[in-house]
Amino acid sequence: QAQFVESGGGVVQPGGSLRLSCVASVTKIIFSTYGMRWYRQAPGKPREMVADIGYRGSRKYADSVKGRFTVSRNNAQGTVYLQMKNLEPEDTAVYYCNRITTTPPSTWGQGTLVTVSS
Repeated sequence: QAQFVESGGGVVQPGGSLRLSCVASVTKIIFSTYGMRWYRQAPGKPREMVADIGYRGSRKYADSVKGRFTVSRNNAQGTVYLQMKNLEPEDTAVYYCNRITTTPPSTWGQGTLVTVSS
């Protein structure tokens, strides 16, 4: 079963930027067949979808991040990215990535913490 390792989180002021990375444990060929999703979970709230990128590169975003976040992928490196700009305190959360499947994922990485605070 594929495993994913997220990185790139940190503390940033409102209006700042961060780029998150997610590396998959599977081969590049297998990774290229995956649709991938970024999630986030804020304290006391359920995990929510942030951005999707299909295996052909189609993208979808949660309304709350449209125009500020950009999802991309590099199949040769087995990596998916989340470029976050104009960050807001409400973006504070642990961010996770996972493969898009018909049923909710059963395993998760450790995530990467993003804190937006002045």
